[in-house]
Amino acid sequence: MLTFINEKSEEIFRKIPESLILFISRFAISAVFWKSGQTKIEGFSLDIIAMKAQLGWPKLAETTGFLFEYEYNLPLIPPMLAAMLATIAEHLLPILILSGLFTRLAAFGIVVMTLVIQIFVYPDAYPTHATWLAVAMLLMYRGAGVFSVDHWLAKR
Repeated sequence: MLTFINEKSEEIFRKIPESLILFISRFAISAVFWKSGQTKIEGFSLDIIAMKAQLGWPKLAETTGFLFEYEYNLPLIPPMLAAMLATIAEHLLPILILSGLFTRLAAFGIVVMTLVIQIFVYPDAYPTHATWLAVAMLLMYRGAGVFSVDHWLAKR
């Protein structure tokens, strides 16, 4: 009986297009990091789901420097440099992943950021970080799928 159920469910679930799964994965991981990046800047905001935007020149929020100096306290890198690098990465990597451009490389960047956060910043948040790692590693392994710039470029 269990074998029959497994076979039937496998048959049903295999009909879900892989590119749809990859697109949803790209959207999910991009949203997490984009939203985090948005909390680190002032002067510019964009939330396409809520249809809210504030256009202007982005600058690092004062609270961002404070967080990196006193809460995150990363070793080997000055807090303001870490704040700038993380903020840029949390904006650039989601754009690349969501558009499906250099997806595998951008997903690798997400993996590195996630490991840094897990090891040095919030080691008790491993359930969340494991989820981010799983999604990013899926994208590294499978790529962006057909709904992507990577796919379009590969066909040329």
